Amino acid sequence: MTAQTDPWNKLANDEARRVNMAGRFDFFWVVLEKRTPGLMLRLPQLPLSPPKLPKLKNLTLSFRNAGSSPAFVIALNERSQIEIFETLCRDVVAAGEAATNVDDALVRSVQRTQRWHYLLRGGSKRGLSVEEQRGLVGELAFLRELAVGLGADSAIEAWKGPSKSSKDFEFIGCCIEIKARRVAAKPYVSISSEEQLADVEGCRLFLKVFNISSAISPDGLTLHDHVKLTATHFEDSISVFDQWEDAIFTTGYDPENDYSERRWHLGESQTFEVVEGFPRVAVPLPVGVGMVRYSLSLEACSSFETNVDLIKVIKDGPRND
Repeated sequence: MTAQTDPWNKLANDEARRVNMAGRFDFFWVVLEKRTPGLMLRLPQLPLSPPKLPKLKNLTLSFRNAGSSPAFVIALNERSQIEIFETLCRDVVAAGEAATNVDDALVRSVQRTQRWHYLLRGGSKRGLSVEEQRGLVGELAFLRELAVGLGADSAIEAWKGPSKSSKDFEFIGCCIEIKARRVAAKPYVSISSEEQLADVEGCRLFLKVFNISSAISPDGLTLHDHVKLTATHFEDSISVFDQWEDAIFTTGYDPENDYSERRWHLGESQTFEVVEGFPRVAVPLPVGVGMVRYSLSLEACSSFETNVDLIKVIKDGPRND
């Protein structure tokens, strides 16, 4: 980018210039305080239910006044990223211009900005595989149980699966690993590392297995539906919702990927307590051995199945035995 092509170069502080004179919506290049480059979508009024704005690294998304009208503004915090920011802005404008009305343009602009943030963190445009979707549906199902039983803040704080922790949910005194399997599949689940079922000092460890079927059909909930259903549990607190959004996007989920055809159906679940004698790879592994993956027979785990109330276990905290 040169000074001649930089759309912010000739703008003074708090000055704006329309991105596209023929555009359907009021997108502007704008220079904010401290010469911060930004993109602004001027709105006739704030929608009754404005979209929640995520906190993104190197970007600030906000609603602010633009003269007598409200506006949605994307500001760049790190000026060294201005070239890619311009590309992001033009893509956001293109997404917004495809909307049917200004409220839709606002939603599309926020979603497109989130998608850029996700892609720049190493995400993929291809979307999640069928098995990745199945696993996420299982984790979301248990996350909803936790939000109801423990509260939204405790539930989202405990969800470690998106960050690739060895256990999907971690509490003081209790860890829970979630697995999802096809109903008609052989009774096995895949263990992706030697640490997934390894003991954690001072903690009880549980394996919860969901039976989840899927089909290309019009009946049931799509992955998008499961995500939206789960999101409702975190909407009452801005800080908690920020944690939720960061976690769900870290999984590789992207609202712009097409998951509209496949529907997911939650079946029964089983809970096993991982204690001495449970069939698993022992740790520590021999020197030179690592990155272990193995299949675990649920039939071999039958004697460890339990009807324990996991919410109560979590609330009770560490055992003193």
